[in-house]
Parts: sequence; structure tokens; C-alpha cells
Amino acid sequence: MNKLILGAAAAAVIALAQAVPDTALAQSKNSLTLGVTLEPPHLDPTAGAAAAIDEIVYANVFEGLTRIDQNGAVQPQLATEWSVSADGLVYTFKLRPNVRFHDGTALDASDVVFSLDRARGPDSVNAQKPLFAAIDKVEAPDPRTVRITLSRPEGSLLFNLGWGDAVIVGPESADTNKSKPVGSGPFKFDRWVKGDRIELSALDSGAALQKVTFRIIPDPSAQVAALKAGDIDAIPNLNAPEAVLAFQADANFVVAIGSTEGETILSTNNSKPPLNDVRVRRAIAHAIDRKAIIDGAMFGFGTPIGSHFAPHHPAYVDLTATYPYDPAKARALLKEAGAENLKLTLKLPPPIYARRGGEIVAAQLKDVGIDAEIIPVEWAQWLEQVFRGNDFDLTIVSHTEPQDIGIYARDKFYFNYDSPRMKATMKTLNETSDPAKRAQLLGTAQRIIAEDAVNGYLFQLAKLGVWRKGVKGLWRNSPVQANDVTGVRWE
Repeated sequence: MNKLILGAAAAAVIALAQAVPDTALAQSKNSLTLGVTLEPPHLDPTAGAAAAIDEIVYANVFEGLTRIDQNGAVQPQLATEWSVSADGLVYTFKLRPNVRFHDGTALDASDVVFSLDRARGPDSVNAQKPLFAAIDKVEAPDPRTVRITLSRPEGSLLFNLGWGDAVIVGPESADTNKSKPVGSGPFKFDRWVKGDRIELSALDSGAALQKVTFRIIPDPSAQVAALKAGDIDAIPNLNAPEAVLAFQADANFVVAIGSTEGETILSTNNSKPPLNDVRVRRAIAHAIDRKAIIDGAMFGFGTPIGSHFAPHHPAYVDLTATYPYDPAKARALLKEAGAENLKLTLKLPPPIYARRGGEIVAAQLKDVGIDAEIIPVEWAQWLEQVFRGNDFDLTIVSHTEPQDIGIYARDKFYFNYDSPRMKATMKTLNETSDPAKRAQLLGTAQRIIAEDAVNGYLFQLAKLGVWRKGVKGLWRNSPVQANDVTGVRWE
């Protein structure tokens, strides 16, 4: 029945795409309008976990010492160069000269000290505070020099400093960045019309793009219609996979199918009985038919995963065979655990991977004797109830942070997993810089969480980008949460 419902939805969206006349509005060659699915809760990347924040401001408005490019490599940003001491404990950065924040105040080494101390301090509200755990002190020997001293080696420090959570902010504007973001990037914030759009403008009058508008369009059908009508120029992450074939057949559009860091998982509250019993979690893993979820919810766009790690990463271990789809095995494990006729809640945030995928997951769980009550929630509710409040049994979410397997070693993270073995493995990883040894440790970490069936590992989210012919420079892949328009132009 779920497939019939989804098939009807697909037909409706494709019909809509075909019905809208191809009379796209003429677009200005120095402006760009992008459609985004989710409205951010605010615009301060140093004070929130929502990917929707970085999808607006990363690299566009805010800058860090380093940045991550579309291939996942570390590049200079505010820091033009750096050196590392022989023991790996002292990093010295040289800053770009004559940098100013959008409010006119100068950006120098003291702002870097302020930002990193703020991010790692006892009162920090940074969602990724563990990124800075190895930092012992940050100093400014002179206005263009920053020295970071570590308490232990941190092999991923340069990558960590390229996250949106590590951007440099000014003390003059830090407290108001949620509503009026002030960064040092090539675009400044102009205005936010809640529920409709966020507007940025270029600082350089000679830049290829003078204005960028992010239109908030959560509905998949509306995204398709807006593209066809010319109301928007691009959607970096189309929320209607069923419409991809129609766009591929339309010479007015470019379709770019890439990869993301989005591990889409059936998150499980590991501290809540009977989900604290590994047999129950393993039963759930055996009840899941990944292919049916990918085909039914994502129209085939997605790569099955068996642990919390991206398949395109060199250290990836394919663990999809750890829990093959086996409803009989799932029923046997539930019986062994005394958890037959189990009733659980399944809270689903707005993205289609969650809402559509959740219907299929619930049907698969019902087949083994688990009654999963579907509860749709908006993002603000999800953040409050699930992420912060731990008020859930199951949920479906895509973790789009890069190489974030370290969340499984955190205390009191929302799925409440506590493993001394995992913590010890991640501690060793954090102290290791040799690439081969790091890859080995990452493989161990992947196996630990797979064996413990911490969550139900579903698929790696595909990036479905659609934009008008002539738009150049948008990212095909998403190694970080970003819609970086700093290199975008019209041809």
C-alpha cells in the first residue's frame, strides 16, 4: 500500500512538472535564487545543530581559519598558511591581512582567540563543542598570528576548524548573530522574511553575483513548480526524487547527482527499555529492508549503509551484511528478549526521507510484531523533543555532519549510547595522526556500533541538485553542510 501511495505522489509531481509551461522568467545574470527545503531556526552556526543554518551562511557570510571545499579537502580561508610543531601540539596560523567584519570592525588574531575560547568555554552553546576538546590554549602573539596549543595530538584539527561551528565571529556582534549575522565572508546578510526567504548581497561590486536569495520551499511539488516556472534558478537538494527523470529530460536544466555526508538512520533511544536490550535493537536491524526503503521513499537514490560512515570515505567498511533483512530472525530475537507485541513511537521530521521512509519502516516493523506509532513533528519540535529532550523511542534523521562517527563516544548524546570500548577507540583516534592507523581505528569504530546495533542504519543520502542551464559553480557533492555560492556565476 505504501508503494501505491508513493507511486501516486510521483505521478502527481511529474504531471505537475509537465503541466507547468516552460516560460521561465528571464534571470538577471548577477543574481541567483536558490530553493531550500528547511528554514533555519536562526543564522548563528556557532549556536545550533541544524544543517539549515550552514546551508545559508557557510563560506557565504561566515569564515573560519580553514574551510572545506566541495571535494572534502581542507583549504586556507582566514588563515593563509600554517605550521605544526614536531610533536604535533602547536599550530601557528598566519591570517589574511586587512580583513573586516560586515559591521566595519577589523578582524584580527584577538577575534580568533575570542571565537575559539567562546566555542570551547564552560558556557559554550556550540553544538559541536567536542571539536575543540584538544585545545589547551589559543594565543595572539601579534594581530596577524594565532597560536593554538593542544593538550594532546589531534589529527583532524585543521578539518575541525573548517566546520561551520568553528567560524570566527566578533565580540561586538556575537550575541546578535542569530537574527543579524555579521561575518567576514563575501556576502553580507540583508534581510530574512520569515517563512519565505533570506537575502544576501555581495560586498564586492565586481563580484559575479551581486544578490543571492534563498527561497524556503518545503513542499516537493512546490519546488518542482518553482523551478519550471523560473521563480527559482536552482535547488541544491531537491526534495522530490520522483521528479529527477523529468528534469533530466528537460534541456533547460542540469541535474547533478552527488554524494553527501548524510547517514540516514533509524535513531534509537538506547537508554529506554526495552530498547536498551541489544537483542531488541538487533531485531529491529533484521526487520529493515534497506532496498525497499531506498526504492520506495527515495526512488532508488541512496546507498545502503551498515554503520554510521559514508561509503565514499577511504576508511569505509561495508557492514550491510551484519544484519541482513530477516523477519524470522527479528521475531526470534524479540521473543528471546521478552519483547513481543512491542509498542513504540516513531517521530518523523519533515524531510521526505523521514516521512516517506518512516511509513515503510513502520510497515516493516509491524511485520515482525512491533507497532510503531508514527508521529509527524516539525523541525523545531524534533529539536526540542528528540534532540534535546530525549522524548522518543525511534526517529529517522540524516546526520549530515562530516565524518561524525565521534558522536557515538559523547556523553548524553540524544540516542543515549554509552560504550567504554567506543570511547577508548575514539580517544585513541583523536590522538593519532598517521592516516593508515586512523583508517584502522575508524574501521574498528564502525564495527563496534554495528555490532551493538546502536541505530538502524538505512542509507547514505544522495544529493539531487537541479539548476537552470547556464548556472555554473554550484557543488555537486556535500562534504559539509553548505550551499556555497562564492564561486557561482552565470554563463
